[in-house]
Amino acid sequence: MDIELNKEKVCINKMISKKKELIFVNNDMIVPDSKPDILNTLNVSGNVCIYKKEIKDGSVKIDGVINTYVMYIPDSNEDNLRALNFTMDFSENILVPGIKEGMILICTSELKDIECKVINGRKINLKAGIEFDFKVYSNEDIEFIDKVNNIEDIQTLEKDFNINSLIGYGKTTVYAKDTLNIDSQDELAEILKATLRLTDKDIKLSYNKVLTKAEAELNIIYLTEDNRIGNVIGKIPIVGFIDIQNISEDNNCDVSYEIKSLQIKPNAPEEHSIYIELEIEPTCIAYEKRKVNLIQDLYSPSKNLEYSQKRITTLSDKNEISQDFTIKDSVNISGIEDGKIINVEAVPIVSNTSITTSKINYTGDINLNIIYIKDNIINSRVVKIPWKIEIENKFEKDEVEVETEIVVANVECYIKQGDEIECKIEMRIITKTSINSTINIIDNIEILDQQKSNTNEDYDSLILYIVRPADTLWEIAKRFNTTVNEIARMNGIEDIDKIDIGQKIYIPKFNLIQRENSNNGTEAITM
Repeated sequence: MDIELNKEKVCINKMISKKKELIFVNNDMIVPDSKPDILNTLNVSGNVCIYKKEIKDGSVKIDGVINTYVMYIPDSNEDNLRALNFTMDFSENILVPGIKEGMILICTSELKDIECKVINGRKINLKAGIEFDFKVYSNEDIEFIDKVNNIEDIQTLEKDFNINSLIGYGKTTVYAKDTLNIDSQDELAEILKATLRLTDKDIKLSYNKVLTKAEAELNIIYLTEDNRIGNVIGKIPIVGFIDIQNISEDNNCDVSYEIKSLQIKPNAPEEHSIYIELEIEPTCIAYEKRKVNLIQDLYSPSKNLEYSQKRITTLSDKNEISQDFTIKDSVNISGIEDGKIINVEAVPIVSNTSITTSKINYTGDINLNIIYIKDNIINSRVVKIPWKIEIENKFEKDEVEVETEIVVANVECYIKQGDEIECKIEMRIITKTSINSTINIIDNIEILDQQKSNTNEDYDSLILYIVRPADTLWEIAKRFNTTVNEIARMNGIEDIDKIDIGQKIYIPKFNLIQRENSNNGTEAITM
């Protein structure tokens, strides 16, 4: 007898592996002949650009650059501040477990630290630490049995699962050019520092299209020809379209952005402006939240059935929470009294994430890079402000996957009195949560024998069974080849998911089958 099976397919996005890797880029740089000798460095900053990723079996090759800016005090009577701009190239082959060609790789990078050491007046050493965050996914079409049509007495144990059914994956490249105008009275001599961050990220979904929107915020400090310090902040819109078939506004998307290239250069002095050119790659994984009913176990009182089962691990129940919060604190910088703050850069660092059934708790520091001027001398200091925040854990479970992004919306610092600086940092914390679920899939069923052999043909017999620890009504019914409904009916059990240890249960119309290597330890009395 052939079994008639209804089967369904679902495409899931399996997480293969995730890994964080810190690499260091170390280069010696020569001061150009057009620049004066270095006496001392004041501030070092940089932006990471990844222009190429190559997936191999077991590893990823990353090629990129770090655009660095070094503010320094020159060994010169004519200048009190100058700057260097260097490009540090790097190429790294990083081991990533489980990755293979054709898989989906989501990679983000962050410049964790950069140091500058003066070797002599014409030579410096730059050392930068970049942290890469790799997430590897694989698409898999899963076929599962939805229904058995031609076995009337088949018993099935079913369970509902919320899964992320993959719709598609795509990416695009966005090129953006713009000009930032500076004060019309300023004749720009050179750029001292430039930082880039992506803000106001958003998406719009329509049929077969994902519209990605963000703003590239550039904070540029510059030096004028008459040795004054200027500052300009500009935002450049980043808009891209990603083609994904069958996507609609009811679906969900995970979007990440990667900076591939960045060019910043002054225009002619009479234009009083700075030219910006950007290349950014948005990537999108699109999915729909789908509830599927899966058979977890089955049997037939009259037929010997055999089935094959496999386990699939996938991320499910994805959720995103955004929460704004403000940190207020004061710090001390010795000698800043009567000075003037020129620029403040805030970098939030998460040092610890703890998860309970009710809360997700964060603790860390905000690194404040403060550039100030006093008595016509520029200085730079880094200070730390501790912070902590808790948000609601809507899953009410502690085994939750958490991804966190912190965006600094605004920074205000002013010299309050003496060496005390009052600080106010407005931030938004974006927490993405999901559950790493293991799902059992029954993908095939066969009949071994047409009819089960019964050890007891007396269908009027009863068994008195005493419930033991870990017993369920399903397991008892399967063991004695009867049904859950029959046991519940005979014993007046209203909730089939609740039985008590030591409870006496009558088993009706049983077909007790002896199984090899059985360790059930059945305690039963034939009546």
